[in-house]
Amino acid sequence: MATGTEPHTDTGVRGAARAAIAARHLRTDRWWLAPAATAGGLLAFIVYSTWRAFANSDYYAAPYVSPFYSPCLAENCVPMKGGPNWEIFGSWWTLSPALLILVFPLGFRLTCYYYRKAYYRGFWASPPACAVAEPHRKYTGETRFPLILQNMHRYFFYAALPVAVILTYDTALAFRDAEYAWGHMGLGTVVFLVNIVLIWAYTLSCHSCRHIIGGRLRHFSRHPVRYRLWGLVGRLNERHMLLAWSSLISVALADFYVYLLASGAFVDPRFF
Repeated sequence: MATGTEPHTDTGVRGAARAAIAARHLRTDRWWLAPAATAGGLLAFIVYSTWRAFANSDYYAAPYVSPFYSPCLAENCVPMKGGPNWEIFGSWWTLSPALLILVFPLGFRLTCYYYRKAYYRGFWASPPACAVAEPHRKYTGETRFPLILQNMHRYFFYAALPVAVILTYDTALAFRDAEYAWGHMGLGTVVFLVNIVLIWAYTLSCHSCRHIIGGRLRHFSRHPVRYRLWGLVGRLNERHMLLAWSSLISVALADFYVYLLASGAFVDPRFF
């Protein structure tokens, strides 16, 4: 008979209704390497992007502008001839202009379905890996704060689209020389071209994009164009993890390349 003084019964995989297995897990391989690598990669990007976002310097070397700082939305931006300088925030904004724009691609990535899995396993440890005990007392998924904010992913997708368009414009401007004459192509142009291709591939491979294009169609035969687009996005979606990491690395490399040029540490090799 219950007396009310019994010790607390664990829930989850160690609940009273589950098999009483003393071992913390039954895996013999180094299952923790994948979550650790995920955590290390994301942490490295967070540290680098935070440093660059607050630096507020060395983000423009004609004709290249760092993707972290484009478009420039405050008066404290350095002059960028022909670049997307929209001083809609005026002079009252005194912090780095990158902080005004990075929130949108950052929000898009943080709520991305792949990154959810990646940082849930790498940081949240939920779940850490197959056949490894769930460390949390109760699994609530994305029904409570702060994880319920992941449901904003579709809206961040809408915000990420114009950012990708602007970065495409910046890539077109990379075909100018330092005197803003067209017909230039340097190593930086190639860096920007690779980056924008990966940015678009990652953005369009998004699960929300796939659903928006064809997720709610009842009859594909009545919508042949949308069906073909849905199939194309579906093939990209199969490589969503690869595109997520590739675009993350490429956007950091594009920013770092501009930093090297702007700080005078490197001279952009010109092909023609």
